[in-house]
Amino acid sequence: MTRRADRLFQIVQILRGRRLTTAAQLAERLSVSERTIYRDIRDLSLSGVPVEGETGIGYRLMAGFDLPPLMLTRHESEALVVAMRLLKTWGGERLSKELESAQEKILAILPEEIRRRAEQARVFAPNIGTQPHSRSTFDVIHHAVSAQRILALHYRDEAGHLSSREVQPLGLFFWGEHWLLVAWCERRIDYRCFRLDRCLNVIPLERYFQESAERSLSHFLRQVRGANKEP
Repeated sequence: MTRRADRLFQIVQILRGRRLTTAAQLAERLSVSERTIYRDIRDLSLSGVPVEGETGIGYRLMAGFDLPPLMLTRHESEALVVAMRLLKTWGGERLSKELESAQEKILAILPEEIRRRAEQARVFAPNIGTQPHSRSTFDVIHHAVSAQRILALHYRDEAGHLSSREVQPLGLFFWGEHWLLVAWCERRIDYRCFRLDRCLNVIPLERYFQESAERSLSHFLRQVRGANKEP
C-alpha cells in the first residue's frame, strides 16, 4: 500500500501535469476509492495547496503553483533507463537520438549510487538488425501524427494485395515485434490499422486535419474497449 503522504504528493504531481482531472481518474491511477480521493483533496486544500474544482467535475492546481525539482528513486531511474533502451532500439532514428540526449541529462543529475544502479539494469533491447519496420518510416509517421498531417500510403496487406490510401494518422502502437499506425482511412471512411513493415512508401501531403468527437484516437479506443466488453 502507498503511504498516505506519498499518495498526497502523487495527487499534486498528477494535477500539476493536467488541466482537469476527475476523482475517478485519480482513484484509478492510485488504486484507491473515490471517497479516499475526496478526503485527500480536502486535506490538501486545508494544508494550503491551491486545488480548484468540485466533486463530479474535476480538479486542477491554480496557475503559478509549483513544487521544488524532484529526485528520482532508484527504481524510477532504472525504469526510465530500461524504457529508453527499448525505444532506442525499436523506435525511429530521430527518436533514438533524442532519447540518447535525454538519458545523458537524466543520468547526470542523479546521485552516483542511483546512477550506477540504473545503468546496471539487466534488461536490454539489443539492436541486431531484425526490426521488421523502417526506422526512417517510423520518423515520418511519428512526425505526421504530431503535426496532424495527412499521409499517402502505398501498402501491402497480409495477403499480398497492394493498395494506395490517404489517411489521417492518429497514433502509433507497439504490438510485440510490430508497430501499428491507427488512422482514419479516407478511402474506407473508417478507422484502419496499418503495419509499418508493410508500408512500401509513406508520403506526407500538404493537407492537415483536426480530430473531432467522432473521428479521433480517443473515439477509436472507446470503440475497441466497447468491442472487447461484448460477450
